[in-house]
Amino acid sequence: MGNVAEVFRAFLKLGFTAFGGPVAHLGYFREEFVSRRRWLDDKAYADLVAMAQFLPGPASSQVGMGLGLMRAGFPGMVAAWTAFTLPSAVILVAVAYGATALHGPVAQGVTHGLMIAAVAVVAQAVIQMARMLTPDMPRGLMAAMSAIVVLLIPTTVGQIGVLLAGGLVGFAFLKPGELGRHVPLTSPLGRRAGAVLIAIFFALLVLLPALAAKGGAGLQLFDIFYRAGALVFGGGHVVLPLLEADLVPRGFISRDAFLAGYGAAQAVPGPLFTFSAYVGAALDQGPRGLAGAAICLAGMFASSFLLVPGVMPFWVRLSHLAGARAALMGVNAAVVGILAAALYTPVITAAIHGPADLALAAAAWAMLAMAKAPPWAVVILCGAAGIVVS
Repeated sequence: MGNVAEVFRAFLKLGFTAFGGPVAHLGYFREEFVSRRRWLDDKAYADLVAMAQFLPGPASSQVGMGLGLMRAGFPGMVAAWTAFTLPSAVILVAVAYGATALHGPVAQGVTHGLMIAAVAVVAQAVIQMARMLTPDMPRGLMAAMSAIVVLLIPTTVGQIGVLLAGGLVGFAFLKPGELGRHVPLTSPLGRRAGAVLIAIFFALLVLLPALAAKGGAGLQLFDIFYRAGALVFGGGHVVLPLLEADLVPRGFISRDAFLAGYGAAQAVPGPLFTFSAYVGAALDQGPRGLAGAAICLAGMFASSFLLVPGVMPFWVRLSHLAGARAALMGVNAAVVGILAAALYTPVITAAIHGPADLALAAAAWAMLAMAKAPPWAVVILCGAAGIVVS
């Protein structure tokens, strides 16, 4: 149990201080666990990061879960996730309670400012991901086609369809580069246990929608967030269109409250996927408050608790398959297209109502992209400026 306590303390410090998004989180993890604590070496850490990038879901959280699993088994994985996730989840639940309690022009202005902050954040994410994931014409064309399809079919079916198509096209036509040396990861589980966990992951993906159709709002919400966590490649920003397409049209939460919470999530440390806790606490129907937050947060991360320990025993073999890496290249190109479509709708269409809104969004983007201001500072300034703009 000593290792579990050590894992919890180490990740709790990061849960309160790790600002800057998933790329920054990976830098914090390397400094803490490779350089300072020496839990593993650089090559093994790079292999763990590669595995998390290959899997759907929150990459930085999955790296943290993998570190906890390697250090102290399943209890260590739970300790790492809990300590890294709960600080930002608690903050966002408090924001949700405050947003539902406050009314009037000031509250509306702050909400509108947070929605404008989301425009700047998503625009910057699209640019950065396009540079990294679509560096050539074939992948750029795949991203453009994906954006068109998602705009024409603005449902979860359209988004999942372009991800599947991207993987198939990548597998058939893209050529991955040479893979450097991979260091085997140590895992407390064998391949048989890993195969069982992967089977449970797919069984839930198939069975939950049927069960949710006959169940109550709580089970429906768990299903929505489980599918979001299980099908999202590219990080927290890509969760936005998947969740919005499932939640807003069905009346679970208003579009304004949804986007305001997404903007607020940029200002807290820890994983962006804790935005799910805000949504659960701010629901207009079904379980809300702490119960809603717990259901949505558990659903969002449930697939990671199955995939990380399930895939780790197989990763060394899987990572050397050229076809798997080519398919992932195609999926990543489709992700850029999905996020570009989401930038237009719902983000821009819901937040930009006139020249003043556009000017504030442009200024916020310039602060992020050119002045390199921290996202939390941009969000706070947008919230304050939203009062004036509104």
